[in-house]
Amino acid sequence: MRALSSLRWKIALTTTAVCCMVAAALGILVHNVVARQIVGEVRAKAEADLDHALGHYEYGTSHGDVDVALDPPELPGRLRALVARGDTGSMVGHRGDEPVMWAAGPADEHALAIWIPYRTTRDRLRDIDTAILASSVLAAGVVALAGLFLAGRISRRLATTAAVARRISSGDLDARVGFPADGDGDGKDGGDGGGDGRRPVRSRDEVRDVAQALDSMAESLQERLEAEKRFTADVAHELRTPLTGSLAAAALLPEGRPKEMINDRLRALHLLTEDLLEISRLDSGVERAELARVELGRAVRRAVAGSGREATVRVVRDTVVLTDRRRLDRILANLLVNAHKHGRPPFEVTVEGPVVVVRDHGPGYPPELIEQGPQRFRTGDPGRGRGHGLGLTIVAGQAAVLEIGLTFANAPDGGAVTTLRLPVGRLPEAD
Repeated sequence: MRALSSLRWKIALTTTAVCCMVAAALGILVHNVVARQIVGEVRAKAEADLDHALGHYEYGTSHGDVDVALDPPELPGRLRALVARGDTGSMVGHRGDEPVMWAAGPADEHALAIWIPYRTTRDRLRDIDTAILASSVLAAGVVALAGLFLAGRISRRLATTAAVARRISSGDLDARVGFPADGDGDGKDGGDGGGDGRRPVRSRDEVRDVAQALDSMAESLQERLEAEKRFTADVAHELRTPLTGSLAAAALLPEGRPKEMINDRLRALHLLTEDLLEISRLDSGVERAELARVELGRAVRRAVAGSGREATVRVVRDTVVLTDRRRLDRILANLLVNAHKHGRPPFEVTVEGPVVVVRDHGPGYPPELIEQGPQRFRTGDPGRGRGHGLGLTIVAGQAAVLEIGLTFANAPDGGAVTTLRLPVGRLPEAD
């Protein structure tokens, strides 16, 4: 059923249905025209024979034809009633088991009737109907195959475009559809049209237009993101050296409240710079995980204790996973910092097999973060407090390096819920 709901089959079935309706309409029209013509010829002959028979009857001569009779019992009642009113007429009926064309007219107080065999005419009409039906079925089959072929081409190109769009949405900004533009393809219609003066043929192709628009959008998006990444990395590197000097100079200030305030702001700026540098490394794709077999429950307890943030750790079922413990510590620390900054206690960390769940009981994540994921320099809902949005961005980046499944959600009873699904498997064997 799913295959029949695809665009390819919808186009093919629609084309076939339209062809069948057109063929049926034409078949009925042709049948009516041909039948009227053939039956009209038989009816004209019957009426001519009737006039001839009435003439012989009027002059009292013998017609000499066995297919003439007065008041035959097989004469159809409608025709008999017509003759009783003084009119002549003809109609198809039966004489015994044989189909015949009847023609009758008034002769004194009787109905003079003649009949012509009609079986050959009926067989001829049936053969014509069979030919019309066979031609309609053949035409519908050819149109269905042609529609299926053309719809398949359109469907494949749309499927390719959709697949590239999904790759782009998943982060592969190098993905392109790559359909040729107008005049491209075989090289015969490119350039200025060649030396024969002919202009290249331009045709409208909506699927190609969509694909080219997607490629253009992906290229523009990639350029903007690359510019943003370069700017972030450059700013972080430029700030690192003067910040180090500022921290050293602040250490020489006399003790007091001003020194504490300056050191506090410098440390915050230093942490922001380090976060920017970490994000730039994650964006560049140079980060590589050093995998090791780790008991997840014990690792989570150590990470929570080392973060300096209060949280309750509950191990429902422990397991051994492959991960980089330093990066896992960084992920959990950032999640706990985010929970303490934007949520409310109690803060809970639950380990069940390879799944780690971190939740708080605050207002929860904003809808934009749940739908689009974390974005740098944006925290979403202003009610969640101040921040630059880099903590969760680093979480997402480190999770991608470790191939950890990461989802953000809100608990039904309130609070932000972050779920980590760690991969379980064997370490790669050494060469």
